[in-house]
Amino acid sequence: MDAHASPRPRPPVALVTGGARGIGLGISRALAGAGFRLALCGRSPAAKAASALVAVRAAGAPDAAYFECDIADAAGRDAMLREVVARFGTPDVLVNNAGVAPEVRADVLDMTPESFDRVLAINLRGPFFLTQAVARLMLAETGRPDDAPFRCIVNTGSISADVASISRGEYCISKAGVAMATKLWAVRLAGAGIPVYEVRPGVVHSDMTAVVTAKYDKLIAEGLTLQPRWGEPDDVGRAVAALAAGAFGYSTGQVVNVDGGMTVQRL
Repeated sequence: MDAHASPRPRPPVALVTGGARGIGLGISRALAGAGFRLALCGRSPAAKAASALVAVRAAGAPDAAYFECDIADAAGRDAMLREVVARFGTPDVLVNNAGVAPEVRADVLDMTPESFDRVLAINLRGPFFLTQAVARLMLAETGRPDDAPFRCIVNTGSISADVASISRGEYCISKAGVAMATKLWAVRLAGAGIPVYEVRPGVVHSDMTAVVTAKYDKLIAEGLTLQPRWGEPDDVGRAVAALAAGAFGYSTGQVVNVDGGMTVQRL
């Protein structure tokens, strides 16, 4: 190599919560293919994430690592972030993807406080304070070179932020909160050149939708979506990878719908 050649820019680092299954795995694969080093976290033990880690490494992130963490637990969340930083440095991209549906789909008249608290803690409170912690690390970095990787934060929202579903009201409320959190962080971090985005999936194949497959097969066949098929985790992954690569660097605070046209109003 030419002794006077400039060193290659370091590859960007992404932290993807819930990154070893479902939509999160689709995101992780897409980011790996785009040249990111990857830190994945989830509640499952590392042994259960082993096959996902193999897939992500094969997709282009050979040193991808998995960190067990319940995003709703403050101490666990902080410990996970310390481990990620020790191994990879401050993430350039944070993807807040971890999320759950209620364990029991119940009418809002029958929703329990326990179910409400569980869903909000995982889907909204945890991601909000993880964003706070990562943002503080990003803002503390000084002297970043001109060729440093693009930085951003991407929240996985849902069409449920706007579309009411009375059998899982706590989920809808949590995703409406994610939509506002995206705006709040976009405003706060704009001056530092750190865009914040929301990606809003529609009906996507995942563990969360497995229990209602027959219902959505029928609705899609009847025209629920303009594009007559289910969404796939890789559909969401490609959208996140484009945002993380800086393709929409002048679009902070915006929502990218990945819903097959489901939310387009029609007459």
